[in-house]
Amino acid sequence: MTEQSLEPTHVGPVAGGHLRASDADRDQVAEVMSMAFAEGRLSREEYDERLDALLKAKTFDDLVGLTRDLVVVGTPAPVTAPAERPAYAVEHGAPSGDVDRMVGIFGGAERKGKWRIRSRTQAYALFGGVDLDLREAVFESQVVEISGFWCFGGLEIKVPAGVEVRDQTSGIFGGTEIRDLGEPQPGAPVIVLKGVTLFGGVSVKGPKPDRKTRKALGRSAHGCGGHGHGR
Repeated sequence: MTEQSLEPTHVGPVAGGHLRASDADRDQVAEVMSMAFAEGRLSREEYDERLDALLKAKTFDDLVGLTRDLVVVGTPAPVTAPAERPAYAVEHGAPSGDVDRMVGIFGGAERKGKWRIRSRTQAYALFGGVDLDLREAVFESQVVEISGFWCFGGLEIKVPAGVEVRDQTSGIFGGTEIRDLGEPQPGAPVIVLKGVTLFGGVSVKGPKPDRKTRKALGRSAHGCGGHGHGR
C-alpha cells in the first residue's frame, strides 16, 4: 500500500481574503512551504523570501500568494521514508495558541528533557537567567517565536541539528551570539528571536561537530592558513 502525501490540498480563506489570519493559518502555510522545500520545489532563496513574508502576513490575502503554486491539485505523489531520523520533532496539528512565559529575577528558570515548546514563548531575565534546552523538546509548530527582555541577565538556548535560527533582537550594551548551528535542514523548525538585551545577552548553541567533522574543518583551516601566509 502506497503512503499518501499529507500535504494540504487547500490553504486559504473560506470567504474573504481581507480577514485576519490566525497563528494556526500561518503554521499551516509554513508546513506547506517546508514540504515544498524538502521536495525541491522551492530553492533555499525562495523559501527564505516566503518565510520572511509569512512572518509579516496579517490577512488571508497575504497567505494565499505564498502557497498558490505549491498546493496539490491532482493525485498526491507518494512519500518516501527519510534516510535517517531527524534530530528534532515537530507537531503537525494546530497549535494551542497559548503563550508560555518564563521569568528569572535574581534567579533562574530552566526547561530541559522531554517538553513542548509553544509557538509563542516569552522569556524574561532580570539579574538572572533562563535556560532552554530544545534538543529533546517537541516543537508545537514549524515556526517558533521566542521573545523577551534580558537586563543584567541572559537567555541560553541549546538547539538540535538542522534547526534554523533568525535573530531579530536588539542589543544595548549586550548582544546575541549564535554558533555551531550548521546548515539548516529542509522541513526543520525555524526559531525567530525577538527582544532587547540591556547589559545582558542571548546565547544560542547547536550541537558541536563530531570528531570526523572537526578534523575535516581543521584540515580546511590549515590549508587556508598556509595559502594566506605565503609571500
